[in-house]
Amino acid sequence: MSETNTQADVVRLVQAAGEAMTDNMVERLAITSANALEVVDRLNDEDTRDAVLSVIDKITDLHRSGALESLFDTANLLHGARSALTDNMVERMFIFVEHMINNLANEEIAEMAHNARRAMEEAVDETSAQSAPSGGLLSMISMLSKPETQKSVQFLLAFACKMQARSITQHGIADDKGM
Repeated sequence: MSETNTQADVVRLVQAAGEAMTDNMVERLAITSANALEVVDRLNDEDTRDAVLSVIDKITDLHRSGALESLFDTANLLHGARSALTDNMVERMFIFVEHMINNLANEEIAEMAHNARRAMEEAVDETSAQSAPSGGLLSMISMLSKPETQKSVQFLLAFACKMQARSITQHGIADDKGM
């Protein structure tokens, strides 16, 4: 008997819902149902289903590791940066990148970097093979009396002077003597 009452209640509920809905509501319900069935139909495709399940697994992994929040923070940061950039800023950035590539991505710079790296490695090997200096002022004076030390100091001073001269020429920095 209770089964008959339950069926009757369901019938009355469906009738009440049908009478309460307007034509516009029925149309929206039909469109939403059609869209939902289309999604369900696409999930019947094995590749699509596997892809969706894989995405769900990856999202779960990101959530467990705490990376999901970082991912959304990064997306918000990129969106904010993109929104803040003006055409002029993008143009200047590309000009800067082009300038850096033209100045740094050439054979001379690559050769200089290679030579500097090799010199650094050789200097590390040479100094690690030597015994520790005895220390003290006399030891330092003795080291300064060697011709190769004097040549190195001379080179470093010449390099520093040339860098300073180029900086003054390029940037118009006032010379200390002119002040």
